Amino acid sequence: MEKVLVVDDEQSLRDVLSIMLKRAGYAVTSAMDGEEAIELLNREIFDLVITDLRMPKIDGMEVLKAVRSVSPETVVLIITAFATADSAVEAMKQGAYDYLTKPFQVDEVQLIIRNALEKRRLTTENMLLKREMASQSSFSQLVGQSEAMQKVFDVVRKVADSKSNVLICGESGTGKELVARAIHYNSARSAHPFVAVNCSAVPETLLESELFGHMKGSFTGAISNKAGLFEIADGGTIFLDEIGDTTPTIQVKLLRVIQEREFRRVGGNQDIKVDVRVVAATNRDLEKAVAEGSFREDLYYRLDVIPIRLPPLRMRTGDIPLLVNHFLERFSKESGKPKPMIGPEAMPVLLGHEWRGNVRELENLIERVVAFSTEGPVTEAEVRGWLHRPATQLQQPAMPLDLTDEGLDLEGLINGIEKDLLLKALERSKWVKKKAARMLRLNTRSFRYRLEKYAIKGGRD
Repeated sequence: MEKVLVVDDEQSLRDVLSIMLKRAGYAVTSAMDGEEAIELLNREIFDLVITDLRMPKIDGMEVLKAVRSVSPETVVLIITAFATADSAVEAMKQGAYDYLTKPFQVDEVQLIIRNALEKRRLTTENMLLKREMASQSSFSQLVGQSEAMQKVFDVVRKVADSKSNVLICGESGTGKELVARAIHYNSARSAHPFVAVNCSAVPETLLESELFGHMKGSFTGAISNKAGLFEIADGGTIFLDEIGDTTPTIQVKLLRVIQEREFRRVGGNQDIKVDVRVVAATNRDLEKAVAEGSFREDLYYRLDVIPIRLPPLRMRTGDIPLLVNHFLERFSKESGKPKPMIGPEAMPVLLGHEWRGNVRELENLIERVVAFSTEGPVTEAEVRGWLHRPATQLQQPAMPLDLTDEGLDLEGLINGIEKDLLLKALERSKWVKKKAARMLRLNTRSFRYRLEKYAIKGGRD
């Protein structure tokens, strides 16, 4: 419910506006003068402030300045019986949304209030879009035909409309946030915000403020009132990534908001009610963390109502060709380049790779493939180079200790060693050809000749 503060020294006008706003479904607070209004603004965040211009002690312009100082996102509407061109211009310059002259028509005020609050909503939505760059179609980003992934899809479809909390477990890079988005965008909450926060990426001192907001002056740097992510996510979903890395202090506060559906801002003294679905994710073994005492048992059971386990990529290698094609199409479209083809000898390399970074590592590899690809299929050598594997992991022919009676393929052995050294030099030089050539004490022409000889493509001059 959106909150409106009405400020006017006339009791009758406060009553008229309060009744009108409450009938329209808003939560209304009133103040008899600017002094009382500023006290309220320092304790609470409002979506809209409607203030009279001329009042004793502190006038409407001072209220407007106070709003801009403590809560810049709040929309301000000024009303007065003593309108002048100068005061109107000054109010708009100071950031007022609109300026109305008494007496006014109720219908006119209702329309302006609706438009003002719509502006506030759009501002919040734009902030979320910039912050998250949220995908509007989450299932399309989840790729996989393996049995393990089909089970995940089935669970997501079944629980999307549930109100229960979800805990997604899996190694880094397995797509936990994509699953969280799929749950949100396929639920009845999809029209409301999806807010994601990486709990391990924000220091504890800032994470509490990030999640729950703060009041001006509550700590050094708190120059204005700020709504937290739980408040912004009201009606929607909050995704708490890497929740296993939170401290005991944060865990206590999370437990309260999950149990009671309310919280307090840092430095605040009022409880704020929210309707938020919590989807958490971790790459840690939370049961082990509970046993070790580093994670609260009561919080774990509050989160683990619906568990979803994401398999690592090495356990679903049958999905790799689908993922490769998905990322090739995506990055080719983004870069405006033709979609490369993966050569028949290159795909087995991808299927046999360990993929410690899971889908994210594969995604990064295909982005490199598209960036450096030229004409012709992507070769095995290119894939091995782009995998950035340590030199000790690169396949290389064994050096014979002696010449046997059966003999050996001398040319093949020498070619294998030369090709391997070319790839090592390219890898160490981060695929800068001039640097790689200098490492092998070759001139540019000779180096290029050898690259063409072994069909090694990619890199830059």
